[in-house]
Amino acid sequence: MNCCGLLTAEKEPVPLKSVEVELEVRDHVATVVSTLNYENKEDKPLEAVFVFPLPGDAAVCHFSAKIGQTEIVAEVKEKQKAREEYDDALSCGQQAFLLEESDQSPDIFSLNVGSLRPGESASIRLEYVTELAVQADEGLRFCLPAVLNPRYHPQGSEDVCIQVTSVPASLVPYSLSFSARVSSSRPVSKVESNCPLDALQYLNKEQTQATVKMTAGHKFDRDVELLIYYKDAHQPTAVVEAGQASAKPGTLMGDPVVMLSLYPEFPQAMMSSVASCGEFVFLLDRSGSMAGSRIKSARDTLLLLLKSLPMGCYFNIYSFGSSYEHIFPKSVEYSQKTMEEALKKVEEMGADLGGTEILMPLKHIYSQPCIPSQPRQLFVFTDGEVDNTKEVINLVKRNSGSHRCFSFGIGEGASSALINGLAKEGGGHAQFITGTDRMEPKVMQSLRFALQPAVMDISVKWDLPKGVSVTALSPPITALFHGQRSLVYAQLTGQSSEAVEGCVTVKYSLAGHPSQNQVHFSLKPAEDTRLPVHRLAAWTLIRSLEMEERECGGEQEEGVKKKVVELSVQSGVSSAFTAFIAVNKGDGEVIQGNLVLRNVPAPRMMACCMPMPMPQYCNSFSPVIHMMDNYYQLDDSESCLPKQPPRTPLLQLVSLQKASGCWVLDPALAAALGKTSEEVEKPKPASVNQEVWATILALIWLHGFKKDAQEEWELLAMKAVSWLRAQNAPCVTECVEAGNALLGCNMRKDDLGL
Repeated sequence: MNCCGLLTAEKEPVPLKSVEVELEVRDHVATVVSTLNYENKEDKPLEAVFVFPLPGDAAVCHFSAKIGQTEIVAEVKEKQKAREEYDDALSCGQQAFLLEESDQSPDIFSLNVGSLRPGESASIRLEYVTELAVQADEGLRFCLPAVLNPRYHPQGSEDVCIQVTSVPASLVPYSLSFSARVSSSRPVSKVESNCPLDALQYLNKEQTQATVKMTAGHKFDRDVELLIYYKDAHQPTAVVEAGQASAKPGTLMGDPVVMLSLYPEFPQAMMSSVASCGEFVFLLDRSGSMAGSRIKSARDTLLLLLKSLPMGCYFNIYSFGSSYEHIFPKSVEYSQKTMEEALKKVEEMGADLGGTEILMPLKHIYSQPCIPSQPRQLFVFTDGEVDNTKEVINLVKRNSGSHRCFSFGIGEGASSALINGLAKEGGGHAQFITGTDRMEPKVMQSLRFALQPAVMDISVKWDLPKGVSVTALSPPITALFHGQRSLVYAQLTGQSSEAVEGCVTVKYSLAGHPSQNQVHFSLKPAEDTRLPVHRLAAWTLIRSLEMEERECGGEQEEGVKKKVVELSVQSGVSSAFTAFIAVNKGDGEVIQGNLVLRNVPAPRMMACCMPMPMPQYCNSFSPVIHMMDNYYQLDDSESCLPKQPPRTPLLQLVSLQKASGCWVLDPALAAALGKTSEEVEKPKPASVNQEVWATILALIWLHGFKKDAQEEWELLAMKAVSWLRAQNAPCVTECVEAGNALLGCNMRKDDLGL
């Protein structure tokens, strides 16, 4: 076969036959129930091992197995004990099931189905809860990861783990059925997906409840992405969930837990003034897996970013693979000269640097001293196929006091643990670019966030009736962005016979001005037997403690680890130090014969135009491949992927803008506007200089022909308007009228911001 990737060894049978997924979304919390159906069609007992991805922020809270009429519910136990119990069960001829999280990355899990008798079937039920991220267009994003791309294993790593089998996505041997139920206090306006869906079915006349199913026959060969839109969704809310009746009062699971959703609204005066300072560091993945459209899209995005930076700021561009490069030895002041030098180097960038070793360039960036009065903003672009995820996130957290980190996961299979972790620990914002998504609008939204003044001195104050106390479960808020959700979890202990309402006030300082947002909420808890809010709160606390454990040592480290294990066992939520274990002790019949190991392949996205030698896996748990990316060390010019089209008219016009914000009247601008030089020069009012005329024409063209892409060019247009105002140019109204006549538009001065 002329297709890259690994096949199951010698086309061995795959015991996983189908995956059924039921999704329930309430506002922005998703509960996911996956059922994996196994069948042993061989004449020997099997052990099936499946290594697969989950969302990086999934709180896995239930695991059970059903064989015939027997259901075995798994328990959460300390990881080493669970592994020993699993091995002991298999050696005694019993059936056992083990589910555990990777030591290296919290978005990869391993499922061992032990001792499946000949002809026997088993259904494995896995349940998790997760928060849905808010997208640039205000939709809520749910992603069911199918694709598990090989994670690059940094040289010198010596982790001991297990083998992973993967195949090209088109060869996945099991099917997927997927259904979703969405409910909210606000109407559901629409649900979109990258996979074919049946029509949305509303369950009530208020349209606050709806169901949707994936069209039958879908192969599980790509990540399933769902975008859910509510009417007026972005309102501050607080949900109080009642504790577990069987749990002891005073414990996290026994007390009510509140989930607070904040959507801070900053004063308009603050939002209209864009910061003219900052150090902008762009870190671009140039590993082999970024080849083709990914690297081209990244180059186009860097063009837009560089044109949109404010005068007076500083910047630098790093790129990395197995090694790393930087355009300037240290960040330089933004000017026409430095912008042109950077853009020339960006044009030459290919996906030709080998593997995905992101740690070393990050260390180098953090070793550079910060520039006084220029807050550092780091933008990371990667397809996220790294193995040492936790190490990378720890490094960002240790340096979070000196910068904000904005991350972009590019393509199917990008590690959500890495992309979300970078932004969360770096006080920034994460975006995912998959399928036919365009990178540019998402990146420009993050640049707008980066240009917002940093919010300082954030504090959360709870006003509760006498007799009720609060324990924060979330780490302190370190970043707030206009209109972007922040989540806070807290445990409520005690009872009050008085008021049934509580209040939370978030205070902060914005550009030196004190500000606050307030949320009032009912203290009457809602019952939910699945306890999704408690599970998410426990997961949030577990992740904070795991981070703390990696930063300390000795006895203190062991103490934190013990706390994590206790909390994980109490809440039933998995962690880095625990695993789910289920043993079938029911019928007492010992399984005879040696077990045959069958690895269930996970789908992988790769360019299928190159025959490729089979890479060597290290003996490791996470899907680690030595030098996988190096098979893709091709410049786009050498690649067998289709040639990329020339720049779009929008990018052609953008590329001609000067760093100051103006355009120059020359043949290149005329061509970008679809005119000849003579047609462009002739209508210019006599008293107006050429740059003013050229800049007004460019603004008219952008507003007249590219309104649908305004989020991409809005910042560079603001820069152009600022430049025009500084010129105190005469005859602006006359210029706009003449420009309209030339370009066939109908813009007013106000439309252009003039």
